[in-house]
Amino acid sequence: MNDSIQNSASNIRDTINFQLQISWQLLELHFTGLKDDEYHWRPALKGLHVFDESGVWRADWPESEEYDIGPANIAWLTWHITFWWSMVLDHSFGDGTLTRENVSCPGNIEETRKTIIHLRDKWEAAVAELSDDEFLSSERTKWPFIDRPFHELAAWLNIELMKNAAEIGYCRFLYASQRK
Repeated sequence: MNDSIQNSASNIRDTINFQLQISWQLLELHFTGLKDDEYHWRPALKGLHVFDESGVWRADWPESEEYDIGPANIAWLTWHITFWWSMVLDHSFGDGTLTRENVSCPGNIEETRKTIIHLRDKWEAAVAELSDDEFLSSERTKWPFIDRPFHELAAWLNIELMKNAAEIGYCRFLYASQRK
């Protein structure tokens, strides 16, 4: 591998890692002081939520991404983080058989935090083990899109984490203002 490619891969890795750390800090900020009642609180009757199905917490799935589906609650937003990280890990580093229906929600914030931390740690370890060639190639990019360099998939995951963290923060603002 020539120095130009290696430097390029190193610079991209540094940027991707920086984005992940900033996104993670925002998520941690919004997790601080979060309790189960707020985690399960519904900002509206209509929206994306999780529900207990015979002891297993399942997530609603939107039929569209239109605004009239209503806002998601924090439990659903954290399930969404668990969903896409689980799916990418399975499809990029596992057997690629995981489906949305197989990804349940822990049902409480303590277990949810542990699950998300576990997924983040697993993700960071898997990405760190990739050679520069693998990191720059599309070989492992199999979900939610294909034929894109793996580093673009990693950047997309950072965007998803930042988006969900921001939505959790917004939901916390709504919850706090409703309780006053």
